[in-house]
Parts: sequence; C-alpha cells; structure tokens
Amino acid sequence: CFVPISEIIAVEETEFNKKQRNIGRWQKMAKLHAFTVYYVKRARNHRWRCSDVTFWCVDEHLCNQWTQALKELLEMQKSRPKQLLVYINPYGGKRQGKRIYEQKVAPLFSLASISTDVVITEHANHAKDNLLEVNIYKYDGVVCVGGDGMFSEVMHGLIGRMQKDSGIDQNNPKASLVQCNIRIGIIPAGSTDCICYSTVGISDPVTSALHIIVGDCQPLDVSSVHHNNTFLKYSVSLLGYGFYGDILKDSEKKRWMGPMRYDYSGLKTFLSHHYYEGTISYQPAKQTHGSPRDKDSCRTGCYICKKSEKQLAEQTKERGLKHEEGEEDWKVIKGKFLAINAVNMSCACPRSPKGLSPAAHLADGSADLILVRKCSRFDFLRYLVRHTNQDDQFDFPFVDVYRVKCFQFTSKPSEDNESNVMDIGKKRFGQFCRDHPACCCNIVNSIWNCDGETLDGSAIEVRVHCQLVKLFARGIEENCKDEA
Repeated sequence: CFVPISEIIAVEETEFNKKQRNIGRWQKMAKLHAFTVYYVKRARNHRWRCSDVTFWCVDEHLCNQWTQALKELLEMQKSRPKQLLVYINPYGGKRQGKRIYEQKVAPLFSLASISTDVVITEHANHAKDNLLEVNIYKYDGVVCVGGDGMFSEVMHGLIGRMQKDSGIDQNNPKASLVQCNIRIGIIPAGSTDCICYSTVGISDPVTSALHIIVGDCQPLDVSSVHHNNTFLKYSVSLLGYGFYGDILKDSEKKRWMGPMRYDYSGLKTFLSHHYYEGTISYQPAKQTHGSPRDKDSCRTGCYICKKSEKQLAEQTKERGLKHEEGEEDWKVIKGKFLAINAVNMSCACPRSPKGLSPAAHLADGSADLILVRKCSRFDFLRYLVRHTNQDDQFDFPFVDVYRVKCFQFTSKPSEDNESNVMDIGKKRFGQFCRDHPACCCNIVNSIWNCDGETLDGSAIEVRVHCQLVKLFARGIEENCKDEA
C-alpha cells in the first residue's frame, strides 16, 4: 500500500491493551509498541474515507523514531490548516447541518489536530455580517456547513471584507477586486450542493472534510453582477434568466415541499413555456484557451486553468487588470429567449452529471454564456433531456454558446423608454400571467437565478473575476472506473 505523505491525516501512538490483535508470533512477545497511521483511502465515485493501519514493534526506541519522523513530515505540509472558522446553517436542507458536523466532521478535525471556532447561524446573512467584523486573519480558512446558499453567504462576506480592507469600491463594475487568500471549505448539508459536486465530484461530508484536512487548494472564478453602477451579487455557478429564473421564483413559494419543490416548479415552468425578449452584449474571452464545444473537461491540475493562473500573475505584476474595452470587441444579440444562462463551472449534479456546460472551467477567467432561443416545447424538451445523457446539448439550431469575460443584458420592456397606454396594459397583463403560468400569454420580465437566490434586475452587467476565491478542493480527479 502506497500512501503519499500529503494524504496522511494523522499519526498516533497506539496502546496494545486497547487494540488486541490475533497476529500469531506477536502474542509471544512480552511487551509490544505500536503506532497507527490514519490516511485517505479512495472509494468509488470520488468518495474519500479515513482508513488506518497499525505498525507493531518490539523496540520502543524504533517505534518512537518512526512516530516522530512521520509527525515531522506532517508538520512540513504548510498548506494544511491549523485553525478554522466554522459556520453551520442549522435550517438548510433537511435541517441536518449541526448533526452532520458534530458526528462526521468534528471527529476528523480533532484527529488531525485542527482547532475550530464554531458559529451556529441564527438568521439570514448572519455569517456574512460576522465576517465583516471578526478577525479573519488569524484563521487558515473558513468552513461553511450547509448548501449553496450558505456558501454564497460566506463568499459574499469574505470578498466584501477583503475589498473593504483594501479600500476597493464594490459598486464600481470595472474595479479590480482583491483576491481572497483565505480558503473556503464546503461541508455539504443543503437541498442543492452543486458547487461542492462540481469542485470535488461528490456531495459527501466526509470527503469534503478530508479535502480540508489535507489542505487542498482550488482557485475559483467569481462573477460580479451590477445594475446602474450598483453592486447586486456575486455568482460562482449559475446565473440564469427565463426558465431557471422562473423555476426558482415559483419554488421559493413552496419551500415547505422540500427538495421536491424543484421538480414541481420545473414541470410547471416547462408547461408554461414562456419566452423573454431582450438584448445581450458580450465580450468574447479571447485570451482563454479552449471552447464550450470541446470535450476537454476541467479536472485536477487542469492545464487551461494553470495557463490562466500564469496570465493573472503577469497582469498583477503590471499593477492590476486593464479594463479598457474597445467598442469593436463587443458582440450584440437581440431576440426572444426561453433561457439565458451564464455558468462559471459545469454546474454538474447527481441528476445532470455533465452539467449545463460540460467543458466549463473553474478558474480560467471566463464564463460560458448559453442562449436558448424561442422554440417549440418538444425541441426545448429535447434540449433539457440532453443534460442527463452523453449527447452534445449544444447541437441544436436554437442554442448558442459563447465563452465570455463579461456581458450585459437588457430586457425589451427596459429598452422601451416611452410607454403608451397599450404598453402599460401589456405590462399589467404580464404581471397577472406571472401568477398564473399555466396560461399561454407572455410574461414581460423574468428574474435572475443567482446561485439559487432570486435577483431582480431586467438590466444587468456581469463581469468575471479570475480566481477571486480559493476552495479547500482539488477539482474532480480523473478516474477511469468513475468515468466508465
């Protein structure tokens, strides 16, 4: 059995009386000395488990030498956290966050000699507000126990704190944001754990805890969303208008249904088949390697993300990024759309193992902009079904996908500055139909689904910030058995 030092969790002296073993000749010895090595053991589907092996020896000095040598090697792993700030959302998902942490995660942190300060959140934005005031620089990382909403709250708090300490105005959409060097760990315990699934390969609390313990680091792109020079939100996974926005808006009224509300609202939204008219302007990500249509998925040690990291380092040396875009670089698209999606990662989940954009990268400084134009219900169903199989989901005449570094969207009603009586009537009628989506009239405006949170804004500006935050993760590891 070969185990790299970087994946050893802990080394402890073992008392023989506590661990009786029927191992033949050792029973004849009068006095035994032993030490146990706890290490990462890989299982199927990217799952990690804590395993252990005990070494026995009759020489006490030799046993102590081995124990000391291994502990010194572990001390040399500088990427490992020593002190963590933990936020637990006790209300998210099935309300199991506190139990999952105490029973599955805390014992592993204790075994690895990691000290923790635990905060049980009591209300919305509790973690975000706390991060703006607490001394975060004494911690090696921040861990959130919950779903994507909890991660979003911690991320907003950390990014906001970094910009505040650096004197950066978040309301300026062209500002060069300061990177967050404090890593974020995600212990999945929510209704949706898309971010954890897309960065580790599985939504499993023990696996995520072990990635934190060994000190993994995965940079992550973050998109900022602005409206009229006012900061709205940050997004790391999905920013969706139309279909996914309507699903979220309807499901928020049915939280009492639990995770089933997404199925119900999804079917209801699909049957309503609403389309939205608007204008999209985007700037292509010319410096980014690869394209949304290639088969080059983002995996551990991704060479495309590595190249972006080098480019970012070079730009940082030149005192910040240059945001002077020429008008000729912008592309403009007008039309009627069933869905407008911008993703910073594949957005893979158990139901859609490939995600919304299988070739999207975690840290290449770009987003994949997916435009689904107005089409028949049957064609739209064909598109949705391809998210669950191995077929190319972009191979439709009504679907366009672009790799961009920023884009702007304005809905048709927002473009019309002058409204006559008929327009006002249509808007009111559209508002009525929003509450009755089974009818076949068109809705004037949708909302944005920003990482599972509602975001009103018919005119927004979105910009991707390369590798703004870092996670305790290493991307999805290549595994022939898993891929098969």
